[in-house]
Amino acid sequence: MTNLDDTTTAKLDEFVLARLAEDEERVRAGELPLIDEAERRGRLRIMYADDGDGLLLAGGPVEAMEDRHPVPFAEKAEFLRREIRDAHDDASVKLIASVYEAHPDWRDEWRP
Repeated sequence: MTNLDDTTTAKLDEFVLARLAEDEERVRAGELPLIDEAERRGRLRIMYADDGDGLLLAGGPVEAMEDRHPVPFAEKAEFLRREIRDAHDDASVKLIASVYEAHPDWRDEWRP
């Protein structure tokens, strides 16, 4: 028997991974990806870890320190995919999904 929570998690993961692919298409078309737009609006921040070992995802408006450098979209997408596939922290995946809540496949149960 399939666990309902597993199905919901799989649908959420599938939704976010598909939206990241759409963001990659936006980048190829010379457009701003929605993840970057969300960062500009202060909904989330993807930044280099202070120790230089990888990336971090933070929710809400996070002030960038002077020595922080913007993370290129390709690195963000790779990091987010790895986080979804390897770890699936529900709060983090829902935060990422919320960037795409205007999409017709969005579900209210995914709200962070």
